Amino acid sequence: MLLSGAPHVYARGRLQHLQRRVLSRTLVGFVRNALGLEPPPTPDEPRVSNRFYPWDQSPSPELRERAAKIKAMARCPITGKEINYTCPISGIPTHHSREAWEQDEAYHRNKIPDILKKVNIYEHDLRSGRSFPEFDFPSDQTFDRAVNLANWDLYFYTRSFYSMDTEFQLATVTKMLSYPITIASVLHQYSPYSLYPHGPITLEGLKSIAALRYSLYPSQHKSSRSVLNKTRPMRIFILGARAESQLPGHVWKQFQYLFPLQTFEIIFIGPECQLREPSNSVGGANNIVKRIDDTISLVYHPKLFHDIHKAQDFFPYDPYNDVFFVFHPGFASPETKELWMNDTVKALLDTKCAVFHTGFSKKDLSNDVKLLNKMYGDKLDTLMTPVKNLFGSTKWELNDLNPQEVYQFNMYISAFRGKRYHPIEI
Repeated sequence: MLLSGAPHVYARGRLQHLQRRVLSRTLVGFVRNALGLEPPPTPDEPRVSNRFYPWDQSPSPELRERAAKIKAMARCPITGKEINYTCPISGIPTHHSREAWEQDEAYHRNKIPDILKKVNIYEHDLRSGRSFPEFDFPSDQTFDRAVNLANWDLYFYTRSFYSMDTEFQLATVTKMLSYPITIASVLHQYSPYSLYPHGPITLEGLKSIAALRYSLYPSQHKSSRSVLNKTRPMRIFILGARAESQLPGHVWKQFQYLFPLQTFEIIFIGPECQLREPSNSVGGANNIVKRIDDTISLVYHPKLFHDIHKAQDFFPYDPYNDVFFVFHPGFASPETKELWMNDTVKALLDTKCAVFHTGFSKKDLSNDVKLLNKMYGDKLDTLMTPVKNLFGSTKWELNDLNPQEVYQFNMYISAFRGKRYHPIEI
């Protein structure tokens, strides 16, 4: 029982005040949604105003070191001298002097400063210390909802990802998911890539992809082979694995969620492949196996593929259950051409399995395809003509040795396979 009516009146007035504030916020939110207006940004949301710093004055020691590396090792495209001038638009060192920066017509005409500015903001956002709710990935897909693989936006929406309101949030997630979802977009029954002439898939490509889908969707077939396939994981070989081998297991699990009735072994091969989380893994000097759960395992082989192929460690290969992916290998690059184009490509053709490969740009991938056809044209079938990868990373990257060279991971994709039937002269 209250001793006085005053506290009671105050409490009731306070409650009414709070109710009016809640109602006001609700009405404002309703009007904003009805008019299609964006919600007001939070103080920690990545924006130009709170993420832009010249790299040589950055609050991040790592980015200050990158600026020093650029100045020490890169050369000005106009003068050929060392780089001493930081672009005022991008905040990244790019030229020897302001005069050289002003004279670089191609740099300004191609709007490179605007792209470099995004690189700057992306890198500062990753080091900002903010929370990253966009990394809270969804779990398994319910069977009453279909996944749409037409593009990143529809994939995120139909998979119930966190709503990413800025391009900077989108960049961090697409860079991480580009590898598994690129693979899924090719193999999935709802793949956005169609048969030529309306799409990039050739007739031989359709045969290879159909064989893989035969194993991926066993419930759609009642033959003894499809039943047998369910007892063996599908093997996805990733050659020359680097960054993709360091992705956490829950990222690769996003791939498996798109094929809920199938089990997988993701096999990373290459001297640079490494396990980011060594706990809960088994193996020896030759390979390490990390089991994510009963449906997916990650296997690490820090060797060259042609050496493993000669040892027949993966024999026999099965076009219904094995597929290869090579992410931006640089088949035609002077630095890596010799490593790839001899024993490794010969071994890939020998497997008779589909090989999908990506490039940083259309030119990068086209050069790879031209060299493959020039050296092995009579020994391979084209499965997929070069096309823009719908699930390439949206995050711009920077080459520290040439700060005007910007690129994005997995921008274009193509595929080939060793000929299964060779022509016979009559």
